[in-house]
Amino acid sequence: MSEPDTTRLFDTLKKAGHSVRFVGGCVRDSIANRPVSDIDLATDADPDRVLEVLGEAMIRAVPTGIEHGTITAIPDTRPFEITTLRKDVETDGRHASVEFTKDWVEDASRRDFTFNALSADPDGTVYDYFDGLCDLKAGRVRFIGDAMERVVEDYLRVLRFFRFHAHYAKTEPDPPALAACRAGAPNVGALPGERIWAELSRTLIAPKPGPVFELMEDIGMLRLLLPVGCSVKRMEALTALETMVSFAPDPIRRLTALIQPNRSEASQIATRLRLSRDETRRLDDLIASRGVSSAGMEELALRRMLYALGLEQFRDLILLDWADQIEMNSTETAQSVQGWMDTWDTVSSWELPEFPLVGTDVMKMGVAEGPKVGEILEEIEEWWVEQAFRPDREACLDRLRLAARRR
Repeated sequence: MSEPDTTRLFDTLKKAGHSVRFVGGCVRDSIANRPVSDIDLATDADPDRVLEVLGEAMIRAVPTGIEHGTITAIPDTRPFEITTLRKDVETDGRHASVEFTKDWVEDASRRDFTFNALSADPDGTVYDYFDGLCDLKAGRVRFIGDAMERVVEDYLRVLRFFRFHAHYAKTEPDPPALAACRAGAPNVGALPGERIWAELSRTLIAPKPGPVFELMEDIGMLRLLLPVGCSVKRMEALTALETMVSFAPDPIRRLTALIQPNRSEASQIATRLRLSRDETRRLDDLIASRGVSSAGMEELALRRMLYALGLEQFRDLILLDWADQIEMNSTETAQSVQGWMDTWDTVSSWELPEFPLVGTDVMKMGVAEGPKVGEILEEIEEWWVEQAFRPDREACLDRLRLAARRR
């Protein structure tokens, strides 16, 4: 927030006679001593005027959302969203018609939660119109004004309430906020899948998402979002295991733990949430491969599975299989903790062996280019894996000569 690019934008707009402040998450997280990534600014200048001022200063600007008052400025190393102060004219539960304004309070009042309405000058002066600082310090997620009105304006705010509660709350849910979310829950299911996933994925990676998902289950919203069998207990077990082995949270891994290990249902969820192709593939792979790991797994079997699935996927599966056992039988799990840790430690220290042959080695043995090359290579590789990856290149070439003669 004090980098040269940021200072340059502030100086450029102020010299042109306009007020400009930090707004939203960067203010909230800076005050809460959390990492700041995206930096959003607001100004009383109209979007066309912002483009004009930045153009005169030779700062690249893109009208990414100019109809809503937002342009993206790219002075040098990072992009900044700069949005003109706005007020809502009409809302329909998903979209808002806005007009530009010069009033900072009007702009702040259209935001969702009190601590998201904070704004600040570069010198550290904070503008707090709705007691957001008190709520942030207390860990209380509170809607601005009437909670029911805020939810009816945009039903996505129900999901945002649970997301922010998962990450910032230190207290029980604000009663008016929870009541408004309960009333608005049936309308959340009608939101586009990608918007649901954008909020749900951020909620999933909270340090302890379990209590929030229990709340969502209690008000009947979880079933609307994920219309399949769910187990919050299994997801909580996975979260605890990630913490124990110091493994970073991941939304797809935690989603896999939350839903039942059924590929057909997982496919429904992927379509429902409009997951990306990579996310869909990963979800399916994790669902399909459940049960491949175990506590105190025999080392050769472990290494074979590692080689087949890869380190990243196999580590995910260990945690998922471990969480499955915790959900089904906590007594048995308590007795097998060391075995699971042995499996985890072996995997974490594993180095991927490199198969010593390539396709040209097969062709040098007189096999014509084509499908047979791949078939022979696969046969030798399977033998090499069965031999615990021990045979060196010469041994593999000897095996290849035999295979080539048979062909």
